[in-house]
Amino acid sequence: MNPGPAIPALAVRGLRAGYGHGGDIVCGIDLDQSPGSILAVIGPNGSGKSTLVKTLAGLLRPRAGSIAVSGRDVSQASPARRLAAGLAYVPQEANIFRNLTIAENLKLATEFLRGRAGIGPARKAEVMALFPELSPRPKRLAGHLSGGQRQMLAFASALLANPAMLLLDEPSAGLSPKFVGATMEAVLRVRASGVGVLLVEQNVQAALRVADEVMVLVAGRQRLRASALDVSHADLAELFFAKAGSA
Repeated sequence: MNPGPAIPALAVRGLRAGYGHGGDIVCGIDLDQSPGSILAVIGPNGSGKSTLVKTLAGLLRPRAGSIAVSGRDVSQASPARRLAAGLAYVPQEANIFRNLTIAENLKLATEFLRGRAGIGPARKAEVMALFPELSPRPKRLAGHLSGGQRQMLAFASALLANPAMLLLDEPSAGLSPKFVGATMEAVLRVRASGVGVLLVEQNVQAALRVADEVMVLVAGRQRLRASALDVSHADLAELFFAKAGSA
């Protein structure tokens, strides 16, 4: 007997979202993402990228559609319940506690988490092996880390919950080219550990270097979904600068 199709790590159907009484900013997104893959979500400013990832994370309630993690519907779940279901999120800003040490940040990451298997000392050892930059100085204040090291601490804190999917909102924002490269290398290590990554990124060059697939959003709608190897800069320029009305 042939095994059935693999359950997507993340499955989204007809997702619509926006703020207050305004119009939809995310306009009917569908996507399936395989376990252990990197999907880069790119697009021009104002295309709805951050709104999409905040809706997936549970910070913004969807107006329509569904979100499932490893086959489990989390469309109406709180951010904490989504994390327990296997969906971790690293926001662009305020993603660590700068006045706490590395060790204290890592401890706090799972302090109140219940109901998720695979959390404990063994998981911590696996995560710290992915980020050897953090291990030597556990008592160092997080606020004294470099920008790239702070991102790695944020990644590690999220991964302690043993997620199936990691949502990253513009992890390279504000980093120097050196630390952008180090951060993207860390993203690749996360994928190699078997965790799927949805990477919202304004730095298109950096995103294309690490992604398996690319989704281009324009005016809240998916305009392209393709292998990162098959996407040309000419294609992206045409999509990024096309009139929204031509979608």
